[in-house]
Amino acid sequence: MPLYCFECTQCHANFEVRATFKEKEAGLEPDCPKCHGREVRQLIPGGLVVHNEDGIRFSGPGCNPKDGSGCCG
Repeated sequence: MPLYCFECTQCHANFEVRATFKEKEAGLEPDCPKCHGREVRQLIPGGLVVHNEDGIRFSGPGCNPKDGSGCCG
């Protein structure tokens, strides 16, 4: 399932939302998990996301909260 990166326009927190393509097409309107603000914008990270049996591995720039890089760093 894809991860979508967002930034809150009120507190500038970056966060991820995991959603299906169908949910994305229907329109994602997430709340900021930090301030619960409703004004967010989607960030478009660069890089390649590769899924494997160990979880998710990231290659190149992108959104990887595990190492503090990308939109969620």
